[in-house]
Amino acid sequence: RMETDCNPMDLSNNTGFEEDSDYRDFEGTDVKDMRLEAEAVVNDVLFAVSNMFVSKTLPCAEDVAYINVETRERNRYCLELTEAGLRVVAYDFDQTDDRLQTPYHETVYSLLDSLSPAYREVFGNALLQRLEALKKDSQS
Repeated sequence: RMETDCNPMDLSNNTGFEEDSDYRDFEGTDVKDMRLEAEAVVNDVLFAVSNMFVSKTLPCAEDVAYINVETRERNRYCLELTEAGLRVVAYDFDQTDDRLQTPYHETVYSLLDSLSPAYREVFGNALLQRLEALKKDSQS
């Protein structure tokens, strides 16, 4: 089981939305817009799943966003992103099921690691390739 110290929440500044006037109000404040966080999460792991995008039908707010993900095994999930972390809220896109009591995961990595063996393999291989490239760089 692979764990990483990298937290996708730290990557929200790389989304490119800062220039967008709609989001300028959030700069310099403590308010986190979960849509920006969700976009960062998607951008971080999209390479390791079949499909992943922020829901356009479920409401995004300052404190919650929903992400649709389809694993390489073709399983579909709707994820809820809050300050508490990420959790599965339905087994299809753009759905929530209040009866579903799934645990929160601190990172998208640990959530996908628990849902998708193929994600784990692709992510692990990408990590190994990156390490090999770093090793080559340091030897030259």
